[in-house]
Amino acid sequence: MKVLVGFTGSSAAKAALELAKNHAKTYNATVHVMTSLEGGSREKIEKVRKAEEILDAAKDFLEKEGVVNEIHQMVRGLTPGEDIIRYANENEIDHIFVGIEKKSKTQKILLGSTAQYIILKADCPVTTVK
Repeated sequence: MKVLVGFTGSSAAKAALELAKNHAKTYNATVHVMTSLEGGSREKIEKVRKAEEILDAAKDFLEKEGVVNEIHQMVRGLTPGEDIIRYANENEIDHIFVGIEKKSKTQKILLGSTAQYIILKADCPVTTVK
């Protein structure tokens, strides 16, 4: 079994990682942790390095818990939702875990909702965590 966590380092993302870790221990699953940077080849090196630090912390957390994991940083120029769905399909992911944060109605209209996109487009179960 393979599970995927869309990870940003936020408190909601950490809650999703914790839940995925527990799921992995119960079902002997591999946890794939990924972050997505929309900028593609135009992404600033500072953002790439920050994302690497966040992913390294997630990897350390999972390894201390004895959970098999894979860490991936995507810089393909896709939105995070598109990247997560594409990665899940390419890697035959069985379950996706995503942290959600409250947004105002205006923020949702202007920025969209990554979690909503994932829920609507995923071919596997999606668990959201606050």
